[in-house]
Order: sequence, then C-alpha cells, then structure tokens
Amino acid sequence: MALSIGIVGLPNVGKSSLFNALSRAKANVSNYPFCTIDPNIGVVEVPDDRLDYLTKLFSSKKTIPTCIEFYDIAGLVKGAAQGEGLGNKFLSHIREVDAIAHVVRCFKDPNITHVSGNVDPKRDIEVINLELILADLSQVEKKMSGIKPRMKSQDKTAAKESEILLKLKNGLSAGTPAREINLSDDEKLLVKDLSLLTIKPILYVANIDETGDMQGVSVIEEIAKKEGAKVITISTKLEAEIAELPPDEAQAFIESMGFKESALKKLIHTGYELLNLITFFTAGDKESRAWTITRGTKAPQAAGKIHSDMEKGFIAAEIIHYKDMVECGSFAACRDRGLLHTEGKSYEFQDGDIVIIRFNV
Repeated sequence: MALSIGIVGLPNVGKSSLFNALSRAKANVSNYPFCTIDPNIGVVEVPDDRLDYLTKLFSSKKTIPTCIEFYDIAGLVKGAAQGEGLGNKFLSHIREVDAIAHVVRCFKDPNITHVSGNVDPKRDIEVINLELILADLSQVEKKMSGIKPRMKSQDKTAAKESEILLKLKNGLSAGTPAREINLSDDEKLLVKDLSLLTIKPILYVANIDETGDMQGVSVIEEIAKKEGAKVITISTKLEAEIAELPPDEAQAFIESMGFKESALKKLIHTGYELLNLITFFTAGDKESRAWTITRGTKAPQAAGKIHSDMEKGFIAAEIIHYKDMVECGSFAACRDRGLLHTEGKSYEFQDGDIVIIRFNV
C-alpha cells in the first residue's frame, strides 16, 4: 500500500496548486470556493537518488520506486463539521489517509479571494483544526450511543471502549486533538475503526509568495511547535511553474533559485519523517526496487513486504548498507571486504539497507 497524504485547508489557499506541482496532474484551479468537489488523487513516484544509482550500478532492466498518494481535498470552511460547504462529504475523504498536509496561506494577493476577507494564518489554522475536532467529536458521540446495548450485557470489551470514548469526548470537547490525548497503543487499537482525523500526524505547509516573503510563517512554526507538528515553506505558485518544465530544466531552475530540493522532495522527506518511515532496496540486473516500511520493522515482516512467502519461510537476510555498496561497487566486493552481513529474525531493517532474503516454503 502506498503512503497517503490528504491536502487540506481553507478555499483559495493553494491546495490544488500544490497538488499540481506534486503530481504534475491538472486539477482544476479557480478563484472561487469549492472548485474541487471530489478529491483529486495523484499517485507519485518517490524520488530517490540511491535507487537511480543502484539501477545504473546493476544495469537493471527495470526501476521500481515506491509511491505516495496525494489527496487534494476540497476547501473546508467554518461549520464544515455541521455540513457547511458540503463539509461532511469533504471530511469523509480524509478519514483513511495516513497523514494530513494542512496548507496555510501566507501570501497576499488582491486578485485571489480569501474566504474571511484577509490573510491571518493563526485564525485560518484554528478554523480548520476546530472543524476536524468537531467532526471527531461527532464520531465519538455516535459510537458512544451505539455501545450502550453492549454495556448492558456486561460486555467487558464494551466497558473498556466506553472508558476510552469518554476520555476522547472530554479531550475533544476541551479543544484537544486526539493525537494530544494520552492514549496507549492498545487504546488506540480499540478505537481505530473511528478513523479519527485529529489522531493523524499533521504537517503544516506555509504557502508564501514567489518572492520568498516569510511573513506569517513564524506564527505557523509557533503553533506547530506546541503541537509537535512539522512545518515546511513552499511557494505553490513557483512550484506549479517549475512542474511545467522538463526535468533537466526544472532541476537547473531549482538550483538557480538557491533551493536544495523541489517541493515534492521536501514534502515527501518530511512526510516520511513524520510517519517514521524508512526505505530499503532490492537490486539486481532484472530490477532495482525501493520498499517503504516503518522504522523498527523486523526482518521477517520487512521481507513480507516483498512477498508473503518470504515472511512465512524467512531464514535470514543478507544486508549491505548503501554507503558500503557505493564504496565497493558490487555484492562480491562487499562480501570480500566483510561488509555483507547475515541477520536473523530479530534484525530491524535500517534506512538504505540493500537486502537479499533467504527463505524456504
């Protein structure tokens, strides 16, 4: 399954422009609210220079990068949780994503309408966050009503669920997102079916103008710091223009502007960090391929990402770190220098591991 990120925010803050820049898709971008009714979905290959290197090194016939899905959700407004601006429909679109990218407008442009009349990042963040909290509160209260018959029958699981739901209700009612409510992993598992919006990791995307004016960004950074969230700064207008260029010209333009990487790379790298994800590789003459797993995944479960038989019949994993492969230039040279090591079931794959799985079924 691809990593998925839902792009949310008020209308006219640059969500669809960001989506276009990321996916090179052509989502409708217009100067009026609710231009996006159904979510645009872009499946984007994750750029990774390490995979490109391995493809060249092994003369691989195929290169298969890992992918990320971006969901461009229609602009939310105050009252969305009660259905304002088709809010309930829009909110349902982001219940299944892994993380939320909240685009916040920092640029001023008299030609682009702001739904509240003026640019105010703090207020805009509060509007969206409140709507997500209210939507979650509605989900929790609905579940609490449905659990009452099970409580009467002395169902022990129902009693535990009711306790967790009450904790969530009290926290959400006080304006606290679910991710900041102290829930254990077991408790989170019991309410996983609620697909709470505010339990998802959040990334704030400060959308500045093409001149690089950072006004308003510090306010977003202050809010993010309190929430334990992350912030990246992007000019979606500039990135949309870069997305129109051929890859070579786009890279040259990015470098001429003094940027280290594109918005796509910046957003993906931060998304991986936010979700605690890493990449490992398989490589050979047939194909070189990138695989995404959660940091801390043990070898058999990581092998299962490649094929379920590899997890069932896992024997061992032969590992070479990427930097060692670059230094040695081949599996054989790494083996000769003692840099290829064999690991068992307790080994946790590391970012950049190049692996050969030994299994038997």
